[in-house]
Amino acid sequence: QVQLVESGGGLVQAGGSLRLSCAASGRGFSTYAMGWFRQPPGKERELVAAISSIAIASRTYYADSVKGRFTISRDNAKNTVYLQMNSLKPEDTAVYSCAASRVSTLRGYDVWGQGTQVTVSS
Repeated sequence: QVQLVESGGGLVQAGGSLRLSCAASGRGFSTYAMGWFRQPPGKERELVAAISSIAIASRTYYADSVKGRFTISRDNAKNTVYLQMNSLKPEDTAVYSCAASRVSTLRGYDVWGQGTQVTVSS
């Protein structure tokens, strides 16, 4: 099983960009689908982007709210998944967490990082 550690969060003005990283340790990173979730204050956690495992060639999923602004990618040689966030909006403010799934890009996430705060000021 992998362990996940996120980095790259912070405070940014609206319209700015951030890149989140999620470094995995342990075996089998490339066999997991990876997702980025976010939980805004007082709201439920939502899946914003996901990328398939090595078994399925680079399929990605994006929530409608981030399509065209966020890009998920992975580097299996570095055991890392990234979330490039552009044109950030105040409503993107949330704790962002990466997660791993053996099932699919849309479900079965059972390994979680600790989360990183992203705050977008208006």
